[in-house]
Amino acid sequence: MTLRALPHGELASRILDALPQTQCTRCGYPDCAGYAQAIAAGEAEINQCPPGGRAGIARLAQLTGLAEKTLDPAFGAEAPRSVAYIDEDWCIGCTLCIEACPTDAIIGSNKRMHTVIERYCTGCELCLPVCPVDCIVLENATGAATGWAAWSPAQALLARKRYALRGVRRERTQSEHAQVLKLLAEIKLENLAAHSRITDPEVLKQKKAYIEAAMARAREKRSST
Repeated sequence: MTLRALPHGELASRILDALPQTQCTRCGYPDCAGYAQAIAAGEAEINQCPPGGRAGIARLAQLTGLAEKTLDPAFGAEAPRSVAYIDEDWCIGCTLCIEACPTDAIIGSNKRMHTVIERYCTGCELCLPVCPVDCIVLENATGAATGWAAWSPAQALLARKRYALRGVRRERTQSEHAQVLKLLAEIKLENLAAHSRITDPEVLKQKKAYIEAAMARAREKRSST
């Protein structure tokens, strides 16, 4: 059996293993897994990953049985790997770069200076466009080396793990935020008269019933997903 004859899921998994895991989205997909799925489905070409470069295209060609081709310039150019650097004198602590980083390589808190942990940075550049004061710059981290010559399998594995952990963290944070909002809503509902301009008891009763029904629908929707 050739790799192209493998079930879609298994082929996508093998393609994902061959990608650099920079999660840069330059391929046109939200992450490396999305690109791998698209290649396996025949919806994307194998030459859309600038971080992988020529060596990466060769890997994908061997996996899929497709012919090698040059990197499509529409998705960028093969170049040395870069690392983001934050000029702390200009950083305003907005946290937008922290949210944009796919591997949680940036640390800091609201209104505090941020710092990039170099070993976790994949050079994805996703932090650049979100910075409102342009205090983030890129530094060449690999000299003249590009593609897989500038990125090791160990680095790719680390980036993949960091990206997965970020997904878990974000899901947990969103869940905790939803719980806080739910608690606040319940507290407000218990003492609706104090939180409303409405003074008519009958109207307040109707409003409370409406809110309770809306909260019940929200709970039902969450439990069904």
